[in-house]
Formats: sequence, C-alpha cells, structure tokens
Amino acid sequence: MKLEGVHHVTAITGDAPGNVDFYVRVLGLRLVKKSVNQDDPTVYHLFYADEEGKPGSDITFFEYPGAGPGRAGAGLVHTIGWRVASPAAIDFWENRPADEGAAEERYPDGRLAFRDPEGLRHILIPGESPDEPLIADHPEVPKEFALQGFNGVRAYTHDPEQSRRFLEQTLEFAPHGETGWEARGEHRGGLYFYDQSDEVGVPGAGTVHHVAWASPMDEHEAWQWRVAESGAHPTPVIDRFYFKSVYFREPSGVLFEIATIGPGFDVDEPLEHLGEHLSLPPNYENLRGRLEQVLTPLPDPRALRAAK
Repeated sequence: MKLEGVHHVTAITGDAPGNVDFYVRVLGLRLVKKSVNQDDPTVYHLFYADEEGKPGSDITFFEYPGAGPGRAGAGLVHTIGWRVASPAAIDFWENRPADEGAAEERYPDGRLAFRDPEGLRHILIPGESPDEPLIADHPEVPKEFALQGFNGVRAYTHDPEQSRRFLEQTLEFAPHGETGWEARGEHRGGLYFYDQSDEVGVPGAGTVHHVAWASPMDEHEAWQWRVAESGAHPTPVIDRFYFKSVYFREPSGVLFEIATIGPGFDVDEPLEHLGEHLSLPPNYENLRGRLEQVLTPLPDPRALRAAK
C-alpha cells in the first residue's frame, strides 16, 4: 500500500470573510465546499481547491471567530508548499500577495514564500512535476501561472529522528534528503519535511490543525489497522460524507489524517455550483436553521471569481 501524497491541509482562521477573500480572490482557488466542522457544527469548515475539488489541492479552514494568533512550533506544520509550473509563474506571484499586505521572500533557488493575513506561511515551488496539475479557474490568474496543488508541508519537531521509523516503516514514506520524506502512490506524491525547534507550537489563527494523506477507498481500513499495530492509537474510521477519515499523531506530535479519495464534494451539489451554499451532511441537516443564524456571513465566492 502507498499513500497518494497530501489529500488536504486543514488550518484555523479567526476571520472567515477575510479568509474567503484571500484564498479565492488573491490566490485564485475555488471555494468548493462551505460546510461545518463535524465535531463542532457551530464552526465553519471551508474547503478551497482546484476547479473540481480534487484531493491534492484542498486547503481547508475551521473558523473560530475572533481567534487569537497561534504560533508554529514543535508538533505543528509551519509551511504549506504549492507547485507552480515555472519561474515565470513565480514572477507573476511575486507582487500579488504583497499587494494585499502579505510579506514575501524570494529565495535564490526561485521559490517564493509569503504569509496569509493571519500569518500562515506558504511557499511556491517552481518546476515540472509528473503529477496532474490541479488548477482552479480565475479571471486574474492565467492557467500557466496558477497554483497546481500541494508539493508538501514542513513541520517543526524537537527531534527529526524520532519519527523516522514510523514514517518509513508504518506509512511507507520514502526518505527525501536528510529530514524529508515522500509519500508517493500510483498517481500522486507529496513531501513531508522537518525543521528542528525547541519552541512548543500554540494552536490559533494562522496555524495548521492537521495534514491529511490520501488513501484509495479500498485500502483505508487496512491503513487504520497498520497505524494501530504501530502503537500510534488511531481513531476508528470516521465517515465525513465527502470522504472517510482516520486521525492519529505521529511521534513528533503532528496531527495526521488518512482520508479517502472520494466520494468527493459533488455528492450533494452539482460540480458547477460547488461552494455556493451551505452544505451539510445528512445527519446534520436538522441543524440547518440554527446554524444559518450563528455562522458568519461570507462574501459571494462567485463575485470574487468574476472578472473585474
């Protein structure tokens, strides 16, 4: 069994309207699902991805209104890496986040780092990839410059070596440099890196909650069993309606999820209208009236994607 790279990355925001504006209007992603945290349905769960909401392109956020800023440290992912096609794409992006007040840093090797309005760090990595480019349509972002899905994530840890055996033997990640690994399946791959830090991570706005790795549907229960056999104490398989999930912490403390590739976000709304209305799994539908009164009003994602 091999995991098919990163399925999604979930982070925390204290400002859902500003979050929608930045990830849709500025980064050019599509809001593909407006739903709720199924463990706390009074909280938004917002999903941004490529045009079809495919795993591998899906960054998601829980909104805790007014949440104070967190701090990335040991046990938390601190940087989300995105693929772009070329150095010309980096040239395109060099000023776009900066025009919104986001600090940027361009590295000699061509990569471009920036932070979202709440401090979540992203890095754009140019170059060809064997994987399908996962691109959203946006009138201000030419397709040849658009984000193409995840390259991987970087996390902080007290000791990078403490997780090596688990990553390589249990999850079958392949070593990638001194403190990096790759999860690569038949169709897609994603990287996982460590940086050493003695500071403890503090969850809050602008921090990553968890990173999910993609599993084919027919291998998901076997992954749950394998993680349990390793002693990592996974949850049972949880049906999230749009995919199924297993959660556990790897030895460095980072919260991992293994999520299935499918059923997908079009199980309850047509592809052309993804993310336009509040979507609730069937067992939460009875809460719709109450939730629509307490959830934060959001800008219309269609207007944010419209040509100026």
